[in-house]
Amino acid sequence: MRDGTKTKEKIERIALRLFVEKGIAEATIRDISSAAGIAEGTMYRHYASKEELARSLFSKNFASFSREFDRFQKELSGTRKKIEAMVRHFCAFFDKDPILFSYLFLHARHTQASFVEPKDPHALNILVKVIADGMAGGEIPERNPHLVASMVAGVVLQVATARVYGEINESLVELSDVLVVTAWKVVKG
Repeated sequence: MRDGTKTKEKIERIALRLFVEKGIAEATIRDISSAAGIAEGTMYRHYASKEELARSLFSKNFASFSREFDRFQKELSGTRKKIEAMVRHFCAFFDKDPILFSYLFLHARHTQASFVEPKDPHALNILVKVIADGMAGGEIPERNPHLVASMVAGVVLQVATARVYGEINESLVELSDVLVVTAWKVVKG
């Protein structure tokens, strides 16, 4: 008896690519099943709908990324080291899987973020907490930690976006030194 794990993994990888290329609304079950080389009915054995597939892909992958993001910062002391580790983790994640990164942070974030389970960590909230803790500890100037976290995230997200659109050729890991310096300047104000 086959458990369908390989088929499900294939569906998920192809759906990610199509959701990024076409958009979640525009990609159809037919597009996904055709690209996967399976019958549409097979899709429904794994997911009740395209929306369920999109939610599942977002919530499990975003939670996994956020847990790793949190683990990296918890292993360090000091706001500067935490910010550096978080920026470098973001860059490595992009370079390892630009399609998944694009789905989580550039395409699905606005439509799927409400499906993140409250019990699961959220990467931006982790960054906000690191910054707020740094402010409370006197390491960095007091300002709105949400604003500062958004600006730090923007430093990496804008560069990732430029990489996706072919406007820059360097990998994010290659650019991580300059991104760390820039993020820290933002944090320090």
